[in-house]
Amino acid sequence: MKRYSLTVDLKDDVALIAEYEACHKAIWPEIRSSILAAGITDMQIFRLGTRLFMIMETKDDFSFEKKAAMDLANPKVQEWEQLMWKFQQPMPGSKPGEKWLLMKEIFSLNQSI
Repeated sequence: MKRYSLTVDLKDDVALIAEYEACHKAIWPEIRSSILAAGITDMQIFRLGTRLFMIMETKDDFSFEKKAAMDLANPKVQEWEQLMWKFQQPMPGSKPGEKWLLMKEIFSLNQSI
């Protein structure tokens, strides 16, 4: 198992944030299926203000490149991503089109980094 932490910001709009959370309480079944098919075994998203934090647990053979290729080939995922971009905004320092950015682990109580 591998674990990844990612972050992205939401637009600072109370109504949009509420809509974003509602979308994730009723995630489309095709999106859930695509997440699992990519080798992600668990995913959690947390929010503080406009900052989102995602933890992904994956199978050992998971790769972001493979997931990106699968997502590009899936029209329903593309529709979902377009909808999510309505709520999200680029992080400072991100490249054009980048959404979720991988975070660097700097501390673990159970192991040295």
